[in-house]
Amino acid sequence: MDATLLQAETELLMESINYTWILIATFLIFFMHAGFAMLEAGQVRSKNVANQLTKNLLTWSVGVTVFFLIGVGVEGVVAGSGFTPGFQSDATGWMDWLYGAVFAMTAATIVSGAVAGRAKLRAYVTYTFLLAAVIYPVVTGLTWAGGYIETITGTPFADFAGGMIVHGMGGIAGLTAAWVLGPRMDRYNSDGTANVIPGHSLTFAVLGTLILAFGWYGFNVGTSAIIDMENGVFLGDQLGRVAMTTTIAMACGAMGAGLVAWLKTGKVDTLYVANGLLAGLVGITAIPNTTAWWGAFVVGGLAGAQLPLVFEFVEQYLKIDDVCAVFPVHGSAGILGTLLFPFVAAPGVVDSVANAFVAQLTGVVLISAWTIATTATIWYAFKAAGQARVSAAHERDGLDVSEHGVDTYPEFGQPDVATDGGSADEVIRTDGGEPTDGQIKMVTAIVRPDRLGQIKTALADVGAPSLTVTNVSGRGSQPAKKGQWRGEEYTVDLHQKVKIECVVADIPAGDVVDAIRGAAETGEPGDGKIFVMPVEDAMQVRTGNTGPDAV
Repeated sequence: MDATLLQAETELLMESINYTWILIATFLIFFMHAGFAMLEAGQVRSKNVANQLTKNLLTWSVGVTVFFLIGVGVEGVVAGSGFTPGFQSDATGWMDWLYGAVFAMTAATIVSGAVAGRAKLRAYVTYTFLLAAVIYPVVTGLTWAGGYIETITGTPFADFAGGMIVHGMGGIAGLTAAWVLGPRMDRYNSDGTANVIPGHSLTFAVLGTLILAFGWYGFNVGTSAIIDMENGVFLGDQLGRVAMTTTIAMACGAMGAGLVAWLKTGKVDTLYVANGLLAGLVGITAIPNTTAWWGAFVVGGLAGAQLPLVFEFVEQYLKIDDVCAVFPVHGSAGILGTLLFPFVAAPGVVDSVANAFVAQLTGVVLISAWTIATTATIWYAFKAAGQARVSAAHERDGLDVSEHGVDTYPEFGQPDVATDGGSADEVIRTDGGEPTDGQIKMVTAIVRPDRLGQIKTALADVGAPSLTVTNVSGRGSQPAKKGQWRGEEYTVDLHQKVKIECVVADIPAGDVVDAIRGAAETGEPGDGKIFVMPVEDAMQVRTGNTGPDAV
């Protein structure tokens, strides 16, 4: 066979392997959006969960199409290669576009966590459009595509997988948007002290963290090709180093954040451990291909350790309500890892520590200045037009209802209503028993939510299946509890209960009371109370029957 033909076939095979690898990494990075959705949903209140999930869905949907039509072209203009939108490319170019798009959408979705709970959907989507079309493409045009920092400093800017270009930029954008938007209602008191507003689900937050960590292998390891096309060499050394440093930094980030939280409060805060794991990943993302094994411990540990300290600074001193801690997780951790490059590099990587640090610092300053300026301008424009933030009433009601008309938890999410499924064909009726001396009586019970199922069964057994259930909170003999959210302690003195109301006419109220008590009792303070009250009259809406016949 002709040598030229053999060489062509070999090059085609190597290119095919590399692009297959890139697509696999791309799909892993896309799956990170599931992690972002769960992480952010867990850190917001239950009344804002659907809004946060919608923002994540629209970040991808709007951003990826805008990046295809406009963003890649803007990146080319900034890099000096001209405006070439995605639809003017070929099949290979479309794979490159998709790989770039998942990075761009990662930067975009970070912002949603910072402005959760008060930003209008239309404002957030418009900002996502502009970020995907202009803000992020200019950053990549100046760095990965254009290499302008090397032109300025004489030394390349090292950001292997986007520690600063993607995560640092996203964290800074989120902090800026949150600053312009202002804090959530009730986040700060008149004297400037902060109130803790816990998220609704640590389970979601930790699940999201682990999904993100899984996808991060695509983010970091997938950034490296498998084969060096110029020399036809398998890049096993680089792949191994990236996989090792990514894993070690991830682990040390969790331990670093947990240690600092423990030193500050005497307890290892679960959310800080989860956020610290991500901060460790962010810290190493700029330099996983060059860092020495011991450097991964340093970068990850410091990225995790700075998290509680930076979050406290942002909350207590800057008075910025960064709901999902996107700046300490993505912003400051990304900056830290990028600047540490020359100090933790493996032997032979860096010729001059000083020159390398100047290049890294130049890149950080340039990206930060551009991101702050553009993000602040856009959100101030929204604010001036009255389109940045939802109304006070809508914020109190929750963005799920005001922005989407849905309730993420229709059975237990509303403070004033609770429903409990059951069969649509079931016939509810009261019968049997002895009359209650001719009077209508209402039995009201305030009990633990977890006893509701047993109480329903007990009421049905005594012939009183009709009831109304409401989610309530209150306090009585049950002692207050102490809670922590990101290391800050708060008092829980209003305990979650359910209020059960059962009106009876032909069943002894005493039987109903006994049934509820038997099913609700645990023997611990907080089991609740039962009240029996006379009802003056009743009317059945459908038939117009009154008195006992209506019941």
